[in-house]
Amino acid sequence: MIVQNLIRSTLVGMGILACMGTLLAYGNAPAAEAGDSIAQSVDYFPDTIGTRWQYRGQISEGPIQTIENKYFTNVSSVTGTRTLKGGLTVTVFHDTNPGNHGPSDSFYRRDAAGIVYYGSEPGTPLEKQLVPYQIIRFPMTVSQSFQQFNRTDIDFGNDIDGDGTNEHVDVEGHSTVLSRESITVPAGTYTDAIRVEARMTLRIRLSSVDRTAVGTDVMTAWFAKGVGLVKYVERQELAALKDDRGNITDITEELEEVDVKSAPSLQGRSEPAPQGLLADDTRGHKLFQVLFSTGFRTHPR
Repeated sequence: MIVQNLIRSTLVGMGILACMGTLLAYGNAPAAEAGDSIAQSVDYFPDTIGTRWQYRGQISEGPIQTIENKYFTNVSSVTGTRTLKGGLTVTVFHDTNPGNHGPSDSFYRRDAAGIVYYGSEPGTPLEKQLVPYQIIRFPMTVSQSFQQFNRTDIDFGNDIDGDGTNEHVDVEGHSTVLSRESITVPAGTYTDAIRVEARMTLRIRLSSVDRTAVGTDVMTAWFAKGVGLVKYVERQELAALKDDRGNITDITEELEEVDVKSAPSLQGRSEPAPQGLLADDTRGHKLFQVLFSTGFRTHPR
């Protein structure tokens, strides 16, 4: 999903979502001050093949005057690895229905600098122009923020003003480690979760008129040590076009069940363990991008 379609969109930032049933208990977690480094940051992102997460979700979307609520289930699992062009090996995450948008596969790799997102299938024209990009930096540090991407005048991949020509867009994204805190979801209470925000801004230049429409995507994701993503909330907003009042999409997914597989033992073998998302590897360290499927939707998972 980022995405896990951070991130999982994109991880990448994000209310009315606070009213959707999740209880946040901030008093039980150790205080984390700005600059605190998160020990063993990699342990918050398990990727052993066979690991499985089940999420329940809610999505509210539509023009501001006619918001529609929907409910859905998404199962995310680590299904294997894939070799990309150039010989780079990535870990494959399969989601059955991330953000209520149908099945998809997403590709990730961890190097010495963090986790890098390499796109998804099915992807979007916008996403393909942005990947690969980094979604998490190691070691994670509270209040740490970095620019994920900054691309100008690229093809948006959609004709949102209906004149037969795709719009062009400037896209900028930032990721910030906000805090350590306790969070309760259907799967249980996690007392030392890491809260990460990904924020993306799009400035879409309409081809039919001399005007720029501004869109934002803000996703907030919580990761628990040894578990991975336990919750994310995301809000996407697109400024009014022509006679409408603009579009808003709110999405939340909360962990219901999890089965984290242990890394396989070498059992005396001399060869190195297979490398996956969390394998130390300095190859392929690049900045990243966000996924869009409807309008300007992004998923960091």
